[in-house]
Amino acid sequence: MSHLKDSVMDDFQYTIDDLSFRNRSILDQMSKIQEATARLNRAIVKASTQCGCAQIHSKKQQYPLEKEISLSDIKNFMDDHIEGKLCDMCLEHIEKEMGKTLYYLASLCNTLDLNLYDILLKELNRVRLLGKYNLK
Repeated sequence: MSHLKDSVMDDFQYTIDDLSFRNRSILDQMSKIQEATARLNRAIVKASTQCGCAQIHSKKQQYPLEKEISLSDIKNFMDDHIEGKLCDMCLEHIEKEMGKTLYYLASLCNTLDLNLYDILLKELNRVRLLGKYNLK
C-alpha cells in the first residue's frame, strides 16, 4: 500500500512538471504559492462570513492550571474554534484551493530538484521523533 501512496504523490509531482509551461521561474512560483495560500484562507473565511456553514469563534485557549496536566492531555482542552460543518459547496471550493496550493508546492519542488514525497517522509519522521514535544 505504501508504494501506491508514494507513486501517487510522485505521479502528481511529475505530471505538474510535464504540464507546467508558465510560471517556470522560481519567483513566479513563490508568488503563486503565496497567492494560492491567500485564496485558501479566503475560502475558509467565506465559509464563515458569507455562507455561514462554519462559524469561527476564537478565544484564548483554556486549560486547567490548578492541576498537573500531561502534554498529551493538553490537546483535550484545546479548541479549534470551528463550529458547524462545511456545506458541499464550501467544501468543494476549499478542496480546490488546497489543490492549487499543492500544485504550486510541487512546482517549487520541481524547480529546486526536491521530491515532495521524500519531504513528507522526512517531516513525518521528525514529528514522530519529537512526538508531543514537536510543539508546532
